[in-house]
Amino acid sequence: MKALDAFLFGTYPYICLVVFFLGSLVRFDREQYTWKSDSSQLLRAGQLRWGSNLFHVGILFLFFGHTVGLLTPHFVYEPFVSPGSKQLMAMASGGIAGLLGFAGVTILLHRRLTEPRIRINSRAADIALLVLLWLQFALGLVTIHSSAQHLDGGLMMRFGEWAQRIVTFRGGAVEQLAEAGLVFKLHMFLGMTIFLVFPFTRLVHVWSGFASVAYVWRPYQVVRTKRRIVKAQPARAGEPAGPMAQPVPDFEPRRAA
Repeated sequence: MKALDAFLFGTYPYICLVVFFLGSLVRFDREQYTWKSDSSQLLRAGQLRWGSNLFHVGILFLFFGHTVGLLTPHFVYEPFVSPGSKQLMAMASGGIAGLLGFAGVTILLHRRLTEPRIRINSRAADIALLVLLWLQFALGLVTIHSSAQHLDGGLMMRFGEWAQRIVTFRGGAVEQLAEAGLVFKLHMFLGMTIFLVFPFTRLVHVWSGFASVAYVWRPYQVVRTKRRIVKAQPARAGEPAGPMAQPVPDFEPRRAA
């Protein structure tokens, strides 16, 4: 088990990160027409509205929560929050977000498997990705029960130390997981595997979601509208002045679509 743990939690994280970044770059460079979410909204919108919203709310909260929780050094929040209190907050907020995400991905998976038109237009990778996410949400919810057995926050601190040692290329990361249970290790393994398959699935559209923030700072463009502006007609001798519709080009700054 020690050799397997050394590979899964000492080497495998770097393999996943390299494939995640390099694979995303290669796909964007070579297959830009496949860089999309492949939405099936036109085939059936009802379940998608609930499933997609619940899934995105849950997974975005958990992604940023895990990122901040694992990679923030303990000394940053130590004066304000104890490890035990931090763990309780993580269990409560993560549990709510996990339930939302789990409900959302369950709806999406049911919709994709039971709707004939969506099923026939689904690729194997689409279904496999939803199954992988469903398992990851389920394992995350199970870890809440296991975390309740370590309310002092000590195990959570070791998870954070593992993550920080990995991203800073320091040794001794695997040793931090010596006391972690199987459910935690499975949850971590599936989480890293999601990064591994990321460039080969529809998940690549996440990059575009983050990049769209730059839209706020895009310069305005001058565009022509189709509006007709009514201008007053000059009055003739003995006649009152009246309006006359004339097509006048109207230019105004607008955001480009």
